[in-house]
Amino acid sequence: MDIGRIATNLFGAWFQMGRQFPAATLDAIAKTVAEGEGRHRGELRVAIESRLPFSAVAAGVTARDRAAMLFSHMRVWDTEENCGVLLYVLLSEHRIEIVADRGIAKAVAPSEWEAITTHMRDQFAQGRFREALQTGVAEAGALLARHFPANGDPRSNELPDRPLVL
Repeated sequence: MDIGRIATNLFGAWFQMGRQFPAATLDAIAKTVAEGEGRHRGELRVAIESRLPFSAVAAGVTARDRAAMLFSHMRVWDTEENCGVLLYVLLSEHRIEIVADRGIAKAVAPSEWEAITTHMRDQFAQGRFREALQTGVAEAGALLARHFPANGDPRSNELPDRPLVL
């Protein structure tokens, strides 16, 4: 059992969720998601989690594990072209994970996703939460536009654009 992780999730910065991500910020991020999806065939979903429950930390669930669980639970994998992407932020542990569906994973190198998480992490470290998420969403959108450009056909929005706050 990792006492440090337990303490971080019990007493970390998770209580700042409402202050760092008010409704206006979530609206702005949703708008950035929607604008990006107009330029590519991917489906981007954002999830922001304040902290992991004690039981999950005690069981050894990592941020990557949790992102994979949410990817499945939120059905990000269930898109017509297997082109869903989850951008997950675990606020208490300062972790960012990007999980891409198999259609995208074939075309996009893990290093490209890592570059996005690095840019986000740098902005989070400066306390620029809104900018960090918008940067991540915009960069993910640009990456998807490069690998999965819109083909001009009308498309349905398969996943919600508004970030899920947990």
